Amino acid sequence: MDSLTIHYFYWRYKTISELMINEQIRDKEVRLIGADGEQLGIVPVKEAQRIADEAGLDLVKIAPNAQPPVCKVIDYGKYRYELARKEKDAKKKQKVVELKEIRLSPNIDTNDLNTKMNAARKFLAKGNKVKITLRFRGREIAHMNQSRHILDDIAEALADVAIVEKAPKIEGRSIGMVLAEKR
Repeated sequence: MDSLTIHYFYWRYKTISELMINEQIRDKEVRLIGADGEQLGIVPVKEAQRIADEAGLDLVKIAPNAQPPVCKVIDYGKYRYELARKEKDAKKKQKVVELKEIRLSPNIDTNDLNTKMNAARKFLAKGNKVKITLRFRGREIAHMNQSRHILDDIAEALADVAIVEKAPKIEGRSIGMVLAEKR
């Protein structure tokens, strides 16, 4: 395949993914919706294009998979703007949940542990999930089971604001646990 063929397929793909307007519509007949929203019935494409031109608007194929395809006489620029605005509003309303990680070592002091738990509490209050990782270095790995109580203590201390979504599990040289906000 040469670059001209690839460029043609790329152009063709973009045209199909976007809404087809005016001369891009190649169907014989379409179901036409007027500028003010009334059904004008099934008409030939040339007639529909003439109606759109007389109104000074665009003929836009809004339902290409219907039989026959549905076209509407509207201002294409304004229609695209409205679609973009609706997408933007939908994105604003959705909440992205992040996974925050807190790393600990098995010989952590009580005050340090309290500081880490306060950080976890803040993350959970913001609606994020928290992964607590207990990392083992060198000879500490031999005493993995004796250190598991640290994760249990954290889960117990944060029980008022969090639930254990994923129980403590050994993952290589560490033990991990995931906490989620209590609903």
